[in-house]
Amino acid sequence: MSELLQTLPATEALPDGEAMSDDVPRIGGIWNLPVRGPEIAPLDPATVEAFKGISSATACAQLHRLGITQTLIEGPKTTMPGTRVVGRAVTLQFMPLREDIYQDAGETQEYVERATALWGVLDEIEAGDVLVVQAYGSTRSGVVGEMLAQHLQNRGGVGLVVDGRIRDSQAVREDGLPVWSLGGTPHYASQGELFAWAYHVPIAVGGALVIPGDIIIADDDGAVVVPVAKAEAVLAASKKHDDWEVFSRMKLRAGGALRRYYPLNEAGKAEYEQWIADGRPEIG
Repeated sequence: MSELLQTLPATEALPDGEAMSDDVPRIGGIWNLPVRGPEIAPLDPATVEAFKGISSATACAQLHRLGITQTLIEGPKTTMPGTRVVGRAVTLQFMPLREDIYQDAGETQEYVERATALWGVLDEIEAGDVLVVQAYGSTRSGVVGEMLAQHLQNRGGVGLVVDGRIRDSQAVREDGLPVWSLGGTPHYASQGELFAWAYHVPIAVGGALVIPGDIIIADDDGAVVVPVAKAEAVLAASKKHDDWEVFSRMKLRAGGALRRYYPLNEAGKAEYEQWIADGRPEIG
């Protein structure tokens, strides 16, 4: 594998601002890797904060009503029940391993992987980012382990969503990184059938298209992708939806009729509007 490795002058800085002292390796050959997409636009902090009050279920439902129907990243489950994250999607694409481009380098593997998109994307994570990884449902490749997960957190990353597996599951969980995955594996990233190919590019993950810079909402129900262009519409619809659900929930807990209060029929809507006019009092 060593004959495929190249080095390029470092242009990046370490997290503490110090210049890198060594060159950044790249993988050469019939295709120069890693592939890197364009810079990702930042999200409006106010938009991110507003989405922290919106569940994945509500966002998914409102997007469906707006005509965006494939927003659930199907498969990945939370490793930390009760945790929810909202953040900017930063993407990483794995591809099927092909030995003429890359092969497992055995004892030098950790050094070879420094030249891949996996290292590249982690070094560009910014505060509030969610790393989203396309791994094709692989049960063999652990896309990150304890050390890389710690680096993701050190850079300010708030979560990881992958339609594949991770390594060092217990340590990653104990270190506090929220992860949505298919489970654990003892394998490292390229110890299997995949190879980290590109980052900052559109990916297909869990049946959903994720564009770099999209908004990710992840909680106990799963992970949902919100297109940035639909963010304001989703927020407006979600606030109205959540408002009447608060009213409906109180009515149902008080013994109210399901057909009247969920969803609201005409009589229920009239009661809801009066409840709003009355200042949203508690219903017992």
